[in-house]
Amino acid sequence: MSVLQKYQNKRIAIYGMGLTGISVAKKFKSLKSKIECWDDKKEVREKAKKLNFPIEKFWLKKKIIDSIIISPGIDINKCKLKYFLKKNLKKIKTDLDIFFEFNRGEKIIAITGTNGKSTTCKIIEKILRTAKYNVRTAGNIGNPILSLSKNKNKNIFILEISSYQLEYSKLFRSSHAAILNISPDHLERHRSMKNYINIKSKIFYAQKSDDYFYINDENKYSKKIQNLFEKKNLKSKLIKVNKKNCRKILGKINNKYFKHRGNLENLAFAYNISKQLRINDKIIIKAINKFKGLPHRQEIVFSNSKILCINDSKATSFDASLQSLSSYTNIYWIVGGLPKYKDNFYFKNLKKNILKAYIIGKNISFFKKKIDNSVNYSISQNINKAINNIYTDIKKNKKIKNTILLSPAAASFDQFKNFESRGLYFKKLVKKKFKIK
Repeated sequence: MSVLQKYQNKRIAIYGMGLTGISVAKKFKSLKSKIECWDDKKEVREKAKKLNFPIEKFWLKKKIIDSIIISPGIDINKCKLKYFLKKNLKKIKTDLDIFFEFNRGEKIIAITGTNGKSTTCKIIEKILRTAKYNVRTAGNIGNPILSLSKNKNKNIFILEISSYQLEYSKLFRSSHAAILNISPDHLERHRSMKNYINIKSKIFYAQKSDDYFYINDENKYSKKIQNLFEKKNLKSKLIKVNKKNCRKILGKINNKYFKHRGNLENLAFAYNISKQLRINDKIIIKAINKFKGLPHRQEIVFSNSKILCINDSKATSFDASLQSLSSYTNIYWIVGGLPKYKDNFYFKNLKKNILKAYIIGKNISFFKKKIDNSVNYSISQNINKAINNIYTDIKKNKKIKNTILLSPAAASFDQFKNFESRGLYFKKLVKKKFKIK
């Protein structure tokens, strides 16, 4: 039976009608499945209705449901349908599972980890496009994976995958699976680092002997991931990655973006995966030299002989901010927002880089406690005030080159819709302050 036949006329319940849920509903509608959709938020249900998707309380009906597709943001333990979902765990699938069912014959590169996923995906995409491969990139990077189109030629799919997607996935498998790094994140959902590591490690559980698994040899949680790999007695090829792996091409790379520690880590993974795809160094170097970083990730907004302004709004945990704090000097650091659950702050070897921190957001006391006695700080409450305060402090400072860094080490939702809107606001203020057209 083909995958098309498998779902034809089957009753499919879709829980969560955000971007992922809409993409799932479109897919199953095209398969002539009998879809029933629900979202706990009334405004989201109304939007789905306008798109002609049937809104039904499927959990109250007596008819048998064949499959339940849940969106990544849904936590079975906390959602309104938790009892129904727990009774039907075997029927739950994710968009990852559906995608794999329809693309078993294609080469899939899956990237997960705490930080650097989007950038690594884009570096790999740039290399593969330069090597003339047909590439499709999606997932947590922006576009739902079921929105990807195929063409008649062979494709390589590059997927950015979150722990939320992996948590309830059962079928998904990739030819190349990478865990870039692990640090405390999403613990309000996953509850412990052990659970978080186990969920991230699901990315390699279904792999076979001709597949590759890449692990960060320099990350402190690597040994635990490797132990899981060995415990599962998996046959895929384990490749340990560190920044030294791409040392032989670094001298030929003329791109300032790869001068910083975090970006070198991303490059090391992209390089290792590219070599397994038999891409030669000349093509890799050509692609890397043309690569432009993604917005809101150590993005240079303004630079002159005295001031460097960096938009690192995507840094939503301290570990993510650590990349920037380690890479620049004379830093005026804008920090604050909605802190990550159980996030740890540590300033060893950083004090010399940070001149002063400017705390913003609605969780001032949290950041005061984390920063106190480690770094000089003041309370700015919002980005606009922080930039004005920094500008005043810079005038008093005789340092030759100063760095204004927005790297909040926190989520944005206390003051902004998302990290993108936070970063755009920062860029707007910087351009106004320095009269950039």
